[in-house]
Amino acid sequence: MRPRSSGTTDRSPQSPPPAPELGRRRFLGYVLAAPTLMAAAELAPAPAATAADTSSGPGIPTTDITEIVDLNDALTLAAAPTSALITVQVNTDGTVSFALPRAEVGQGITTSTAMLIAEEMDVPLDRVRITLADARPELLFNQLTGASNTTISTYTPVRVAAAVARGRLLEAAAIELGAAVSTLTIKAGEVIGAAGDRIGIGDLARKAAAVTTEAVTAELKPADRFTVIGTPQNRVDALAAVTGRKKFAMDLAVPNALPTMVCRPPTINGKVASVANLDAVRTMPGVTDAVVISTGVAVRARTFGQCIDAVRALNVAWRPGTAASKSDRTVLDELKAAEPSMGLPSVTPTVEETFTFHFRGNSALEPNCAIADVRSDRAEIWSGLKSPIVAKQTIAARLGLPVGAVTVHVTESGGSFGRKLFFDAASEAAEASQKMGKPVKLMWHRADDARQGRAHPMATSRVRASYLGGTVLGYKQRHTSVATDLSHGFGEVITAIAAKLPVGDIGFSETFFQLSQSMPYDFGVYSRVLNETDKGFNTGSMRNVYSPDVTCARELIVDRLAANMGKDPVRFRHDALSDERARAVLDKVADLGNWGRTMPAGTAQGIAVHTEYHAANAVLVEIDCRPETVNRPIRDGVAGPRVTKAVCAVDVGLAVNPRGLEAQMMGCLMDGIAQTLTASLHLRDGAFLEASWDNYFYTRQWNTPPELDIVIMPSSREKPGGAGELGVAAAMAAVACAYARATGTMPTSFPVNHGTLSFEPKPTVPPVPASPTDGLDHAI
Repeated sequence: MRPRSSGTTDRSPQSPPPAPELGRRRFLGYVLAAPTLMAAAELAPAPAATAADTSSGPGIPTTDITEIVDLNDALTLAAAPTSALITVQVNTDGTVSFALPRAEVGQGITTSTAMLIAEEMDVPLDRVRITLADARPELLFNQLTGASNTTISTYTPVRVAAAVARGRLLEAAAIELGAAVSTLTIKAGEVIGAAGDRIGIGDLARKAAAVTTEAVTAELKPADRFTVIGTPQNRVDALAAVTGRKKFAMDLAVPNALPTMVCRPPTINGKVASVANLDAVRTMPGVTDAVVISTGVAVRARTFGQCIDAVRALNVAWRPGTAASKSDRTVLDELKAAEPSMGLPSVTPTVEETFTFHFRGNSALEPNCAIADVRSDRAEIWSGLKSPIVAKQTIAARLGLPVGAVTVHVTESGGSFGRKLFFDAASEAAEASQKMGKPVKLMWHRADDARQGRAHPMATSRVRASYLGGTVLGYKQRHTSVATDLSHGFGEVITAIAAKLPVGDIGFSETFFQLSQSMPYDFGVYSRVLNETDKGFNTGSMRNVYSPDVTCARELIVDRLAANMGKDPVRFRHDALSDERARAVLDKVADLGNWGRTMPAGTAQGIAVHTEYHAANAVLVEIDCRPETVNRPIRDGVAGPRVTKAVCAVDVGLAVNPRGLEAQMMGCLMDGIAQTLTASLHLRDGAFLEASWDNYFYTRQWNTPPELDIVIMPSSREKPGGAGELGVAAAMAAVACAYARATGTMPTSFPVNHGTLSFEPKPTVPPVPASPTDGLDHAI
C-alpha cells in the first residue's frame, strides 16, 4: 500500500493541526521547509505493548509489573513527543540521509535503520546514508542509547518519515510526468510511470521540497509487502571496518589536537595532593603541557608513547580514594549486612540460597577516549556517547559556558557494554583542553580502563522458593548490590540530577530494577527487592544490567526445584512458563540440542530461559568440566571448564535484520560464558588488580563452543522487541546450570574461578606499564 498525502497546513512540527482519524498503519507526518525534500513523523504515545500470549500453565499465576509496562515501554513513551524533530532527507544525488539520534557502538543499528528507510522508500540499501546526530537537547529523552530500546523506539517514526518522503516524491513525479499518483511506483530509487517513463528521486529532491512546513498523512507498508525488513543483511559499515577506513574518535584529524593521557591514582578515585616534578616532565621529549585536573595529571605530547613516558615519570603524592583499604572480602561483608529481610520462614518446603557476583570490568574493545577543543567562548567535543545530551549539559556547566556554546559530536564506537553511557573521557578532555588552552586527543590506557574505569558492581542475590507437592507457591528474590551509577538518567540533565540525589538515587535504581526484571514462570506469590550500598566505586550499567545475576540465581533455583519435585528440568520449566513464546524457544533449544542425551561423567547440559522487553530467549549449553580439560595449560593462565556446544533460540517479535540479531546473540553468549566462568575484577587495598585484557579473562577462543546454533524464531509480533542485551542472562544461567550438573555442586559464587588469581598483578606505581621498545606485539 503506497503512502498517501493530504492537506497543506502551514504549521510547524511543534504545533501540529488536529490529527485526522488514523488507522493502524496510517500516521501523521510533516514535509519540512528545506532546500531538498525533508520529512518527519509525529507520533501520539502508543499503549504499552504486551506479550503475544500470556496463557498460564498449571502453576499458580504470577502477576508482574513488566507485563503491564517495562523500562523499554517507558523509554519509548518518553521519546515519542519529539519524534517530529527527527528527519529523513532526500539528496540531489539520489541518496537518502538520516542523522540517527542514537549511538552506534557495534550493535548494528546504522544497518537496521537504513533497512527501515530502504523498505519504506523503495531505495537500494547502499543509497541510504546513516550518520550519528550531534547532541540535541531539544530531543529531551530521545537521544539515549540503552535498554535495547533503539529499534523499538525508532521503528515507527523512522518508517513514517520515510513514508512521508515517499508520498511527496510520488506527488512531485506526478507533476513532472503528467500522470496520476495512483499510476506511479517507486523501485530502486526511481519513480516509474505506467508507460515505463522514469525519474530518479535525486531529480525530484528539490521539486518535492516544501517552502513552508506542511502536515500530511502517510500509510506504512504492510508486513506482507516487506522486501528488506526481516531479510538477512550485511552491515552497511562492514567493508569500512575491515579495511580500516571506518573512523572512530581517535581517527579524526582535528587541527592541533595532540595525544593526551592522564596519570591516575594507585587507588580508586584518589586525588592529587602534590606533584614534585611537574616542570621537569614538561621538558621531556615531545611533551607540550602537563596540568593537574580533577582526576589526576594530564600530559599532552606529540605521540601517545611520549605521553606514557611522561605519565610514568610523574612523581605524584596522592590522597586516598573512595575505596581506600577495601577488598573483595570487606565489600562482600557490607553487602551481606545490607541484605533485605526475607520475611517469616515458610511453613511449606523451601529451596533457598544466596549467590555472590563479583565485580566485572566494563571496558569496551576501544579504549575510553575523546577529543576536545575548548576556547574562551565555545567548546567542541568528539566522542562515542550514548547519553550525549547530559554530556553536553554537564560539560557546559563545568566549563562555565552556555549550553548552546558547546557542540558535542557523537562518533561511532568500538563497543560499549554500557560504558559509553558515561562521558568520563569527554569531561576530562574538556577540562584538560580548557586548562592547557589547546585542543587535546585524550585516550585512556588499558590499565586505566580496568582499574579506574566502570565496573559492574559486586552483588549478592538471595532467593527463597516455597513449594508443596508439584506446585511452587511463592518466590522471593532479594538483590543487594554495590550502587549502580545511573547518573546519566534518561539521557538529559533533569533525570540525571534526580538519579544522583541522596533519596532519588535508590528510588531511580529501584524503578530501573523493577521495570527491567521479569518473572516468566507462574510461581505464585512473587516479590523482588533491590537494595544498594557503597557509592565509592565507579560503576555502570554493563550489558543487561541486573538481569544476568538475577536470572542466573533464579535458573539455578529452578533446577533445584525440579530435582526436589522429581521432574525433568525442561518439562518443569515448560509447565511453569506463563508465555507461549517462552515455551516455544525453550522447546526449540531442547529439541535442537538433544536435551537429555547420555553424556560422559564430568560433562553435562544446562538450559535456561529469559524474557525481557517483549522478547524471549532460551539457551542450551554443554560443558566439559573433566580434570583433563580444566587443568590443561594455556598461555593465559588456568584453562578451566569449556563450553563445547551452545544452542540459542530467540523471539524478538519482528527481527528487522536476522543476520544482525544472530551476531548479537553470539556476543551475548560470549558475555554469558565469561561472567559464569572466568571474567571478574579482583579488589585489593582499594584498587583492582587487573590491568588489561591479558589478565582480565573475557571468553577466550579456547572457550568458544565449537558447536553453535542460533535460531531466529518466526515473527510473533508486528513490531520488534528488545535484542541487544537479551541473550546475556539466559547464556550465563545455562552455563551455570550445566556446571552444576557436571560437577554435582551448584555454584554460588561467580565467576567460578574468581578465587584463583592466575596472574601476577602489574604495579600501580607507576600507574601504567612501559611501552614496548623491541617492535614486537605485547599485551599491555
